[in-house]
Amino acid sequence: MLILHRTYFEEGTNGALFFNNTFLGFTIELPWHDNERNISCIKEGTYTVKKRYSSKFKHHLQLIDVSNRKLILIHPGNDAKKDLRGCIAPVTHLSGIGKGALSKALHSKLISLCYQHLDGNDTLTITIKS
Repeated sequence: MLILHRTYFEEGTNGALFFNNTFLGFTIELPWHDNERNISCIKEGTYTVKKRYSSKFKHHLQLIDVSNRKLILIHPGNDAKKDLRGCIAPVTHLSGIGKGALSKALHSKLISLCYQHLDGNDTLTITIKS
């Protein structure tokens, strides 16, 4: 199970990411703007997480059944306003509000853990809360 503890700011959203109660690293997201597509992070809640592959992000994760939103992904990015449209980017460390560094390194670790869990036919969820 993934848990994302968020802190909201006017310029972006920073979070701490846990896998089975073990701290993995941080996350960055867009600021909260009433769940509006392309400019807001998603609502707090619990979502099912699935494996996904695309030519742009290669192996990554998708949150399923997000209210009024589609294709909410967990993929690499170091600047929420430049790299995200409502998705979540894991980062090794935070460098500012909605900004981080070494996203690809933490993303690789996250993919390894989550894909291993999902390959065992287990269900994976993420709970997002403040």
